[in-house]
Amino acid sequence: MTLPNAYAIRVHQTGGPEVMVAEAAPPRAPGPGEALVRQTAVGVNFIDTYHRTGLYKLPLPFVPGSEGAGVVEEVGEGVTHLGPGDRVGYVGRGTYATHYTGPAAGMVALPAAISDEEAAAVMLKGMTAWMLLEEIRPLKAGETALVWAPVGGVGSLLTPWAKHIGARVIAVTSSAAKAERAKALGASDVVVGYDDVAKKVRELTGGKGVDVAYDSVGRISAEASLSSLKPRGWFISYGNASGPADPIPPGRLAAGGSLVMTRPTLFNFTDTPEALARASRRLFGLLAEGVLEADIGQRFALKDAAEAHLALESGGTSGATLLVP
Repeated sequence: MTLPNAYAIRVHQTGGPEVMVAEAAPPRAPGPGEALVRQTAVGVNFIDTYHRTGLYKLPLPFVPGSEGAGVVEEVGEGVTHLGPGDRVGYVGRGTYATHYTGPAAGMVALPAAISDEEAAAVMLKGMTAWMLLEEIRPLKAGETALVWAPVGGVGSLLTPWAKHIGARVIAVTSSAAKAERAKALGASDVVVGYDDVAKKVRELTGGKGVDVAYDSVGRISAEASLSSLKPRGWFISYGNASGPADPIPPGRLAAGGSLVMTRPTLFNFTDTPEALARASRRLFGLLAEGVLEADIGQRFALKDAAEAHLALESGGTSGATLLVP
């Protein structure tokens, strides 16, 4: 495939990975409050597949992608905290491209110790873990958390972070190899396979259940998460890897013991520059301390974004997936 120097991956109709096509996309000059970035690394996330399939609808056509890093080439009027040559990371819309123009308020200058690839691998996923563990319902030392997909993009950060807080982590994953990786990340116990999960969790907790379930799997996991909770436990659903969960009537929460359910979105927790700065400081601090690491499991060329989506949706990836322009 012959590609122009500046291009983007565009979706003109929703569907499988094949609907993503590479097209010429000259960089857009930044307007007031914006910055133009030459991207060096782009993060791939499950939410990108939801946009591509139409599960989460976006106006067509669109450029997928929610996370990236690179070097500022130009800033618009009123931008004072960034300048050309600065390395930045960001969460935004339309990052599957060689260049990204977006709100400078949503861009974070990268510390010298954080590489572009590390930032692209952890910005969205790491701040999601921050939101789950410290913002929605702060996890406490001594509590027990159930973590689904513990070696995935978010899970591989969520698991060691929860352990660092002092919580016990019971993980649920699909294979013995992933179970070993989950234990290395900090899980005390791992349930392998998706059969009888709640029963096994109850056995591991002496019948008590867990305080919080962090569920990124969705359709096949929601009932098991609910059935694994203590009375007044929290079911935090943040992904749909197996498809969207079936509707849950309020009475199901009452029957489980006054359970609490929420379906958060990161953008509601980083919707101001102050909140974004707080989230990124916390994330970069834990990376610098060695509590977390940017686990980059696989890299694909930007032009091969379809292959990256195939790998992600097949369950054959671990850690973060990057596109390299």
